Amino acid sequence: MIGTPILPEIRELIEQRNFSALQRLFDDWLPVDLAELISDLPENEQAILFRLLTKEAATETFEYLDFDAQQNLLNALTQKDVTHILNSMSADDRTALLEELPGPVAQELIKLLSFKEFKIAKTLLAYAEDSVGRLMSPDFLSVKKDWEIGKVLEYIRTHGHESETLNVIYAVDDHGKLVGEMLARDLLLSPLDKKVEEIIDEDKLITLTATQDQKDALEAFKRYDRVALPVVDSNGYLIGVVTVDDMLDVAEEEETEDIQKFGGIEALDEPYIDVPLLQLVRNRAVWLVVLFLGEMLTASAMAYFEDELAKAIVLATFIPLIISSGGNSGSQAATLIIRSLALGEITVRDWWAVMKREILSGLMLGSLLGLIGVFRVVFWATLLGHYTVMWLLLGITVGLSLLGIVLWGTLAGSMLPLLLKRLGIDPATSSAPFVATLVDVTGIVIYFSFASLLLKGVLL
Repeated sequence: MIGTPILPEIRELIEQRNFSALQRLFDDWLPVDLAELISDLPENEQAILFRLLTKEAATETFEYLDFDAQQNLLNALTQKDVTHILNSMSADDRTALLEELPGPVAQELIKLLSFKEFKIAKTLLAYAEDSVGRLMSPDFLSVKKDWEIGKVLEYIRTHGHESETLNVIYAVDDHGKLVGEMLARDLLLSPLDKKVEEIIDEDKLITLTATQDQKDALEAFKRYDRVALPVVDSNGYLIGVVTVDDMLDVAEEEETEDIQKFGGIEALDEPYIDVPLLQLVRNRAVWLVVLFLGEMLTASAMAYFEDELAKAIVLATFIPLIISSGGNSGSQAATLIIRSLALGEITVRDWWAVMKREILSGLMLGSLLGLIGVFRVVFWATLLGHYTVMWLLLGITVGLSLLGIVLWGTLAGSMLPLLLKRLGIDPATSSAPFVATLVDVTGIVIYFSFASLLLKGVLL
């Protein structure tokens, strides 16, 4: 396994242009490690090393390269080399590459495909961008349900090298409709004279459709713990297969998008380092402006209570303490609920159970912070020798405010994701900064409302 920086011996061989030694060295490397090495090289050296690989290794390595390295190689290699790579790539990886390229460039590359691969590429690219059709591979093995196991094994030996996966073999009827599947384990342990229809279970068959959203496919893989799932058309005909390695990429993209949204950023379509600066600023500016406008409400709330502040400036001392506690509790609750929704641990129908738990949690957490707040105010006043009944009332004001604000924060943070989910909006949109801003505004109102009630005639 290699990493950055490039291993010293590799760098030395590159500088010496000792290509024969490099070629011998690369014979023992896995494609994923070769891809990492090539991606770490300067652009002018990537094609040099790539040409040292055998045709088979070059195709496999190309599939593991990041998009920028792939694009650089497509520009640097000869048309003959590019043609070989594109026609040898797995259909799903080729689709991922073509959909990232500018339209005119993709069209030119598609022209290099053989008639068979051209039809496959056109079919897959015709599906919606985030659909299962963009992920599926048409390279799978299917056998007739009336075949004997011996015939199936012979068929696999002959045609298995063309399949995306051999972990699962699909059974179809005489018309090509999917009727069942067999795991490789069941196949190998079955007698040779046993028929396929005797070992498949049609009732337990899980399928995807080409038009399904990739998120739905991901949930199916998680729920049923599969390494591959068949894709069928509206009539039940087997048209492709999706494997777990493709789902890992989808899961990474979904989690990255959720984390970015939860941080108050519009989701990035590219790796951070590759995003143009203006686009990065634009993606971050939208939420920053929204949050800034929200904080202006906090300023308005403070302006409303300016008379109270003028009479007792000491009240301002505890504002950061109080509103930050509310924002923190809200962010905690939002994080827990959003993750639970993503994992399927709760649904929108569980809102009442969630609310009851958060009310109790908010009361206990608020009471804990409230007691600490009272102790802080009273202890500090006593330590400075200023303790009077006024300080005790101020401490109670801070304590009750913390209780109210933490309770409100936990409720807002837990209910907002559920509300957004109910409205069909991504729950991750209820970002931690958004929840904190919402609680800040109401926190000021709660704090000064308690102050007006408890300190009237004493400080106010």
